[in-house]
Amino acid sequence: MPHIDPDSPVPKYFQLREILLDLIDSDELSIGAAIPSERELCQRFGLSRMTVRQAVDHLVSEGRLHRVPGKGTFVARPKIELALQLTSFTEDMRARGMIPGSRDLDRRVVRASAHLAKELGIPPGEEVHFIERLRTADGEPLSVERAHIPVKLAPDLASFDLTDTSLYELLERRYGLVMDAGELTIDGGIADPSDADLLKLPRGGAVLLLQRRSFSGGVCAELGVSTYRADRYQLRTLLEMPARRG
Repeated sequence: MPHIDPDSPVPKYFQLREILLDLIDSDELSIGAAIPSERELCQRFGLSRMTVRQAVDHLVSEGRLHRVPGKGTFVARPKIELALQLTSFTEDMRARGMIPGSRDLDRRVVRASAHLAKELGIPPGEEVHFIERLRTADGEPLSVERAHIPVKLAPDLASFDLTDTSLYELLERRYGLVMDAGELTIDGGIADPSDADLLKLPRGGAVLLLQRRSFSGGVCAELGVSTYRADRYQLRTLLEMPARRG
């Protein structure tokens, strides 16, 4: 049975954090399971309530546990790693063994503003498809996507039903637009009231704001502006030391 080492230089709350993480990672505490109460943890490990609360608070802030007022503290669903590669939401979710879904929120043709025209590399006033969709995985809302695609690249796109359909797959199959390069910008932000309701977040909930320009054969074929739930995503990347000059 795991125990707290009182002689260790590692703080007791951190030792308890590691014990709880081991129980979660070994599935002794499975997703959605309630963890022992503060009183039980205090008695089991001989700790003060303040120490136990500090360990649990850390795991809540890290997204490994979540509290339900009046019910207890439960093991949270693991966060999804944000893909830093040019792939569609549909492809990404399928690769994770999840069922992707989408719901149309808005579909229309707009005239490109000066800013939008600059991002897409087209003249101001040119027609652009605006597509707003709620994206889900296993039925859970994860992001609100807003895509802008020049009408000249996909003339009759508005006639296609995109419900539970990959936009990138349709663009490739119907118009020969294969996305082969892109630029991605990621910012942190607060969900506006409309997005918060769609994503089932509390008002003022944290989100990741992504802007992506996708290119096909050197032509900007899409400007995507998406809002992702920060409580369900995390960003991971490889770090390399720069080459040292001799």
